[in-house]
Amino acid sequence: MVSEDREYRAFEMRASEEGMTVEGYAAVFNSAAILYSLDGIDYKEEIDRNAFNSAQMADVVMNYNHQGKPVARTKNGTLELFIDNTGLRIKANLAGTEEGRRLYEEIKGGYIDKMSFAFIVSEDSYDRNTHTRRILGFDRIFDVAAVDMPAYDATSISARSYFSAEAEKAKMAEARAKKIKKIKLMLEV
Repeated sequence: MVSEDREYRAFEMRASEEGMTVEGYAAVFNSAAILYSLDGIDYKEEIDRNAFNSAQMADVVMNYNHQGKPVARTKNGTLELFIDNTGLRIKANLAGTEEGRRLYEEIKGGYIDKMSFAFIVSEDSYDRNTHTRRILGFDRIFDVAAVDMPAYDATSISARSYFSAEAEKAKMAEARAKKIKKIKLMLEV
């Protein structure tokens, strides 16, 4: 399934004593996160280890809460992205802009300690038994962002639309099965 809607996820980050550098994980592999709950069912999501293999990441920016001026960028070398065994790791030098320097101080002070990233999915799968979406591939990574709150508030718009659609499909299938059963009972009489 290909989605053209930008989505967001949140993870942790920290400041280092090396200049105004911050590091963190914008994505973590194979770690199920509950993104939506409906009628006692938790809808989860995981990122596959190979999801970033074909992702377009040539010009990714870092900003605050997915908005405002960039504080680092892959294109000018102030933002580096690494795929390791844990996930998508970032390292950014925030010394180049006033916004970046302020953000660095807020991260260093512990006021901001989460990360998020914006993306488009190129391939995913959905396990109806476990209600788990598995992201198998990303088409593009737009940004990584330091966030004051986990991006789950932002993702809920996108995640709710994805997972509410899956929940609706399950409800429709259940209603269809009940209707078929009722028709079969009526035919037996």
